[in-house]
Amino acid sequence: MSQEEEILGKAYDSRLMARLLKYLRPYRWQVAIALVSILLKSFADVLGPYLTKVAIDRYLSPAKGMSTGFWNWLSPRAIVGIAQIASIYVGLLVFSFLLEFLQTYFMQWTGQKVMFDLRKQIFRHLQRLHVAFYDKNPVGRLVTRVTTDVDALNEMFTSGVVSIFEDVFVLVGILGVMLCMNWKLALVTFAVLPFIVYSTKIFRDRVRDSYRRIRVAIARINSYLQEHISGMVVLQLFNRERRAYNKFSEINRTHVDAYKDAIMAYSIYYPVVEVLSSIAIACVIWFGGGDIMRNLRVSSVAVSFNWKTLIAFRLVPTVASLGVLVAFIQYALRFFRPIMDFSEKYNILQSAMAASERIFKLLDTPVQVVSPAVTKKPQGAGRIEFDHVWFAYRDTPAEAADVADNQAPDWVLRDVSFTIEPGETAAIVGHTGAGKTTLISLLLRFYDVQKGAVRIDGVDVREMDLADLRTRFGVVLQDPFLFSGTVGGNIRLGTKRIKDEDVQKAVEDVNLADFIRGLPKGFDEEVRERGSTLSTGQKQLISFARALAHNPKILILDEATSSVDTETEFKVRDALSRMVEGRTSVIIAHRLSTVQRADKIIVMHKGQVREMGTHQQLLAQRGIYFKLYQLQYKDQETNVARAASSPNGFQRPETASADD
Repeated sequence: MSQEEEILGKAYDSRLMARLLKYLRPYRWQVAIALVSILLKSFADVLGPYLTKVAIDRYLSPAKGMSTGFWNWLSPRAIVGIAQIASIYVGLLVFSFLLEFLQTYFMQWTGQKVMFDLRKQIFRHLQRLHVAFYDKNPVGRLVTRVTTDVDALNEMFTSGVVSIFEDVFVLVGILGVMLCMNWKLALVTFAVLPFIVYSTKIFRDRVRDSYRRIRVAIARINSYLQEHISGMVVLQLFNRERRAYNKFSEINRTHVDAYKDAIMAYSIYYPVVEVLSSIAIACVIWFGGGDIMRNLRVSSVAVSFNWKTLIAFRLVPTVASLGVLVAFIQYALRFFRPIMDFSEKYNILQSAMAASERIFKLLDTPVQVVSPAVTKKPQGAGRIEFDHVWFAYRDTPAEAADVADNQAPDWVLRDVSFTIEPGETAAIVGHTGAGKTTLISLLLRFYDVQKGAVRIDGVDVREMDLADLRTRFGVVLQDPFLFSGTVGGNIRLGTKRIKDEDVQKAVEDVNLADFIRGLPKGFDEEVRERGSTLSTGQKQLISFARALAHNPKILILDEATSSVDTETEFKVRDALSRMVEGRTSVIIAHRLSTVQRADKIIVMHKGQVREMGTHQQLLAQRGIYFKLYQLQYKDQETNVARAASSPNGFQRPETASADD
């Protein structure tokens, strides 16, 4: 997934924007303050050059008509009037500073709150999605949604939209003031706009392509680093360092090349716009300055619309004054700056729209396994019943239910029925792919069955509250998973009802107490990511203690001893008698030595229950279980014979039987 090309869509999508703006509703007052601040700041920015015009035309180079009007309140004395205008100018600068502070603070604060809310919503939604969703979606893609994509939306809220509003207000204000002062000089200034627009379009396309390549290259670098750092042992074991280094250099070079193209685009675009804006200013000086030098005036012309009505108006306004000329130069410098920023804002908007498309696609993923509106709570000690269960891993359960039995070759479970009584220990055995772990997934309602029913104490699991259902189980998986934190924290997992005494008892019951006492900090010993500082056996024993500390009614062990050493397996087997006491237990195991003492052994084969009974009963039937037993112990007897006949009598530990 990290190597997929990022396809960018439209820079603005009204449907997506409408959904995004809903996240601003709780902070509408902060957004309103920021928008008002932007509007007032734009007005202050536009008014600055006009004050320069007033000072020049009224005092430095007096122009006719400046003695009346709005500015008539200014002092007739030049030194006092200029001081008044300077005070206004300084006041505008201070006012602009305050407005800039308000706008920046409230929009950045709002952006962080929106990110906070959006990430909470995404993570909450990820927690509610069923396990089948994670079977089809890589973890890296989901992490990107919560991190990178949300960051893109934050950039849009805090930089993109705000800057666009400010730039638009400034452009409209400058445009209006310039047209009012002298539309001839305004048209001269705007004459270079087509060239700037064309240059901006070319720059935008080049930079957009470069940014897309940069994002893809970064994704590839992250993926390559994650894979090869995780597999560093294998990398060094097979002397792959140089080849891996060359491959990484190649991927890294694509990132550098993409950045070089973006740098080249910027290094050409900004000088081009500067040259064009300088040409516009030069034209303003040429035409405006010439007009002032010649002091030309155009007389009024009367146009008769009929023989009774005459309307008089000027075809050309009064010639530009020196103040107008200076103001035009300042406005021209400010006018082209926002235009250069529009290309950057376009890229921000486009990335934000693409990110929002991906985020909303994730949030719109339906939650297929949910608690019903009206729930039932079982009353019992943990009776498990599978009633004619059919199940297939499919996108739409309804489709699977409509398929005839003889037309569904991908059924994982076929008409499975059995009952485990309260307090009974049941073992499930069978070849790989027989459907053993699927039974546990249906019992915990990670998936819903297509046909039949799974019941706990007579209540269908689909009619139970999910939290209440899963609270009844204590599960130990084949691959133990520990979180960063402490040993005690990994046993409790944040469950407040578990007391210190419960943790101590669970540790004693699983023969983990000696290990805990040997740690420098005991239960407060730090556990790093995925328990990297602990052995597999130690992690497995902590998982046993975790399941036992929660005091479940039903205990599930899914290949819980398959990855531990012989000594640890003896510890676990010794603890099993205490763990299963007084509770219903389900044990899935390949090692038949682990399940021989079970009250009931269920033999699965190709998704069906083929045999059921005790160890001795199944051996007497001489069926599938008998063959599994023969194969497993025949291999072990062969290994023992080989060890006995070897010169030094050495026997590999992993081939030794746990029962021998």
